[in-house]
Amino acid sequence: MDLEFTTIIFAFSLTLFAGLATGIGGALSLFTKRTNTKFLSIALGFSAGVMIYVSFVELFPEARNALVSELGLKAGSWATVGAFFLGILIIAVIDKVIPETENPHEVHTVEEMDGKSEHHKRNLMRMGMFTAFAIAIHNFPEGIATFMAAIKDPSVGVPIAIAIAIHNIPEGISVAVPVFYATGSRKKAFGLSLFSGLAEPLGAMAGYLLLRPFLNDIAFGIVFAAVAGIMVYVSLDELLPSAREYGEHHLSIYGLIAGMGIMASSLLLLM
Repeated sequence: MDLEFTTIIFAFSLTLFAGLATGIGGALSLFTKRTNTKFLSIALGFSAGVMIYVSFVELFPEARNALVSELGLKAGSWATVGAFFLGILIIAVIDKVIPETENPHEVHTVEEMDGKSEHHKRNLMRMGMFTAFAIAIHNFPEGIATFMAAIKDPSVGVPIAIAIAIHNIPEGISVAVPVFYATGSRKKAFGLSLFSGLAEPLGAMAGYLLLRPFLNDIAFGIVFAAVAGIMVYVSLDELLPSAREYGEHHLSIYGLIAGMGIMASSLLLLM
């Protein structure tokens, strides 16, 4: 299947935008005096709502239709479900191999820059570096997800990119806060938070180069089902728990419902 150059550039641009949103988180933590926990709770809930809705309403059914069309009803249905849980398994294994203390989804705030002991400061740079590495590992499959969705259907790829960008903002904070406090350099902290998001477009390019020879309806069906699994896992294991840790549980649920509603409306308007 030959893909037009403009489609590839568009998909890559979306992935780059989503990945570099870690820099927004870094900037927020370095140039504001307080963390807007209400905004982050709503935003993370919104991102989860978009991901969950698009996974079950768009990606999973489209994957099933493609695989059933190529493999038949029974085999295609089993392949769809298998690919969905394979996506969950992939991201769950990634979470498992990352040490809990360096998990990039541990909540951090701007206020953490003050009042730390000298002993704690010595560990902050290590924490920041490991967190950046952990984020890069997480962002790799997310980059593939955004890129492949945008290639297949730009109307689905755009909201996925926005949702992933929103969920990358707290990850940028989790890198910038410890690095800034360890080094005293805003430039280093912001740069590392921005750099950690580059795994998103790198994942997109690596995934495309590996899958390009096999891009047919079966491959797209498997990838879409796996992407749906990845995004559901990210929403339930990372986004909603992080939103609750910011202390605004109901706001995160309001954000989730708003994300689903806006996603549903945008898909209907594009029909």
